[in-house]
Amino acid sequence: MMQTTITRALGTMLMACATTICGAQSLDTLKINQVQILGTHNSYARPVDTAVLALIDPIFEKLGQTYMKSMPKEQLAAFQEFHPNTVKMSEGLHYNHPPFDMQLDAGVRSLEVDVYNDPTGNRFNDPAAYRILRQKGVTDLAPFDTKDLDKPGFKVLHMADIDFRTHYTTFKGALTAMRSWSDAHPGHFPIYVMIEAKDKGIPLFPGSAQVLPFDEKAFDALDQEVIAQLGRDKLITPDDVHGKFPTLRDAVLAKNWPTVKAARGKFIFLLLPSTAGMNLVSDYAKNRPNLEGRVMFMQSAPQDSYAAFFLLDNAIVRQQEIQQAVQQGFLIRTRSDIETYEAKVNDHTRADAAFKSGAQIISTDFFRPGNGYGTPYFVTLPGGGEARPNPVNTGK
Repeated sequence: MMQTTITRALGTMLMACATTICGAQSLDTLKINQVQILGTHNSYARPVDTAVLALIDPIFEKLGQTYMKSMPKEQLAAFQEFHPNTVKMSEGLHYNHPPFDMQLDAGVRSLEVDVYNDPTGNRFNDPAAYRILRQKGVTDLAPFDTKDLDKPGFKVLHMADIDFRTHYTTFKGALTAMRSWSDAHPGHFPIYVMIEAKDKGIPLFPGSAQVLPFDEKAFDALDQEVIAQLGRDKLITPDDVHGKFPTLRDAVLAKNWPTVKAARGKFIFLLLPSTAGMNLVSDYAKNRPNLEGRVMFMQSAPQDSYAAFFLLDNAIVRQQEIQQAVQQGFLIRTRSDIETYEAKVNDHTRADAAFKSGAQIISTDFFRPGNGYGTPYFVTLPGGGEARPNPVNTGK
């Protein structure tokens, strides 16, 4: 009897621990800008065929040298911050992600999706790299899924004609996969989804796909796709944070973010309005100084009226800037590894800087053991789990 009582008491204590200080409830009381989570970079991507990599490496090496020499000093400095290491293109693409459900099951809480505007269809179903290689007699190319590429709608891939193998050919398919996982895990920790609006191609080959810009009409359609597939009730939007404050920026500085508890089961979308996040002038904010009616928080500069989300990928260079922005209330995405270099040399310096910075979203290409370089490098959230109190703005 005594043993049974002790066992029950211990079970009660463990259950309490699992839902209070040791588990969900301790995070539930925090706001969604007061946590830190691990995400994946180009979360939809499948490996590039090795024949394509061999084809493009010498082309990119030559182009890169010319491109860098032609850049103005200020632009070159910005480029080098986002691309701090010298790697071949094949090395920069040397990662491999499973489908979304496997990533989310493993504790990943941020996904990144690259989206192309394709209002007519048939824009990306005949990749130039494969066409060139077939003309050279290559027949054993990695399978390429063309599902719904002939139909109008947003497509998901990394680099048109070059890095196009993906778990989800369409944005609709990617959103459907997110919704399926969410429905199977009610009350899940909020998921941060970064969308990069790809508006530039790299026409290395004859007959390369024409990549279209994102105008206001395209962004309207992008928002509607998110609502159609996920439902407005599963989203935290700029309007939800803006509230009655004069600007969205004012609301962010006032820390008017919802709590984790209020955001459970929901998604927070973060938009890079152009390729590589290098251009912050976008029709997404046209006539919407606070992103009124929009679904996504857009990458911004600190002075913007809609400032809420910054992309500061180099946490080694931007450590203090990230910490200051996090303390002010902004959401930050940074990276623990860039273009796979850290995995290649097994160096956690950038990862350590990223977690120390307090950026809420730490993006990696290696969230699990086993990388293509054979090194032990992979990244986990300090302390494990799906999220932790932010080390910069919670005092924990």
